[in-house]
Amino acid sequence: MRRVIVDYKKLNKNILNLLVEKFPDGYADRDIIYFKNQYNEAIEAVEVKTAETIYLVKISKRLADTMQSFEDDDTSTTQNTDIPEGVSKEEVGDIDDR
Repeated sequence: MRRVIVDYKKLNKNILNLLVEKFPDGYADRDIIYFKNQYNEAIEAVEVKTAETIYLVKISKRLADTMQSFEDDDTSTTQNTDIPEGVSKEEVGDIDDR
């Protein structure tokens, strides 16, 4: 399995979705992984996984703001979407993920 360190500036929509799904209320101290990079600098990150890759997303104040903003945008988009009768919100989510 591949491990990738990602800065919040380089987050794509897929990784942001993973973060928001895993940490809907934000991350806690117990979720933080501490390690040193190749320059011996201390790094704090949170981990999210896909089938092929483990992403270590560097923590910063902006990461929390980005996650909150993304979640707010996603919620407002979902709330304003007209869902056909007989189709559940879960099914709509499944359709959007394809």
